[in-house]
Formats: sequence, structure tokens, C-alpha cells
Amino acid sequence: MRRRRPSVTREAPGLLLVISGPSGVGKSVIAHAIEAKLGGAFSVSMTTRPQNPKKETDGVDYHFVDDAQFDAAIERGELLEWANVFGHRYGTPRGPVEQMIAAGRVVILEIDIEGGKQVRAARRDAMTLFILPREPEVLLNRLRERRRDDEATIRKRFAEAQREMAEGEACGVYDHFIVNDDLERAIDEVTDLIESRRARMASHP
Repeated sequence: MRRRRPSVTREAPGLLLVISGPSGVGKSVIAHAIEAKLGGAFSVSMTTRPQNPKKETDGVDYHFVDDAQFDAAIERGELLEWANVFGHRYGTPRGPVEQMIAAGRVVILEIDIEGGKQVRAARRDAMTLFILPREPEVLLNRLRERRRDDEATIRKRFAEAQREMAEGEACGVYDHFIVNDDLERAIDEVTDLIESRRARMASHP
């Protein structure tokens, strides 16, 4: 039986939501569903990666900066978290995130474990979720179904996913672990957790 969700008023406080999990687990689908259901917002990341002007708009898809600008943002403490990915750096600007939280929005960060650790250290009030498959072989099958890589690459990616899952469960960063064996049920579970947290925050400001 579907349980009744806690009541959340229009004045419900904003919340920073971190969603992590291995590739292929469905975290992006869940994150976009939460955005649609709760009026959430994604932050726009800063990156040193070159812009693709035919497909990307500066300030919408990413904030494109050079290495000196990225270094300066780190030095000034303007990034909530950042990481080096395949030779380019990506980071979450702190200011816009804090402004959206102050405005009562659920701000969604879909980031890896290292980013989750940085956010947890900077914002103890963040809600952190780690998405898991029903069983590891589900990820292996999804990687094969994509038909993007050869078997050796698929096996390498699968090994990395297993490592991520083990680290996610052991690192002490995540508040909740969501098993995505049924997408709609997983979305409902995440929604319930968010609304319960916001209701508690509203009643104990």
C-alpha cells in the first residue's frame, strides 16, 4: 500500500541533493524525474574543457573557463567541489547553489564519490543518495545493451562500477542507498525521502 507523503508547504526550505552511483544504474533518469516532480534545479558546472559551440551554450550547459580562471575559483573558495576528469577539470560553483537553496529549491548535484566527499565536508546539511542496481550483473547487461564498446572495454567499465559500489557503501558519505530494481518505485522512494527531510527542516528551522 502506498504510504502517505509528509506535507511540504510552499515555504519548505531548500535542500542540496547529491546523487551518485555507477554508470548505467539510472541515476540521471532519477535526477531528472526529481527535477520535474519537485521543481528541482541542476547547478551549471564550471569546466576547463573546450566548448563545442555547435552543441553547447556558455552559462547554460557549462561555464567554460581556462585553467587560470579555474585556479582562481579554487583559490577564492568559490567551488563546492571539483575533480579532474580525463585531463579537464569540472567543478560546482558555490554561489549559485547557495542562492537556489536560499530560494527554497531542491538543488541536484549528480556527481561521483570524490565530489560527494567534498560536498559532505562543505555542507553537512546536504542529503546524499547512492543508487545501486538490484544485482551487479544488471549493470553488465546494460553496458552490453548500449553497444558502444567491445567486450574488453565493457569488462573494464564493469570492474570500475563494482569498485564504485564498494567504495560508495564503505565511505560513510551517503545517507541513503536506493536500489533501482523498479524505476518508478525508486523515484517515489527518493521523492519521499526528500519531502520527509524538508518537512522536518520546516518544523525545526
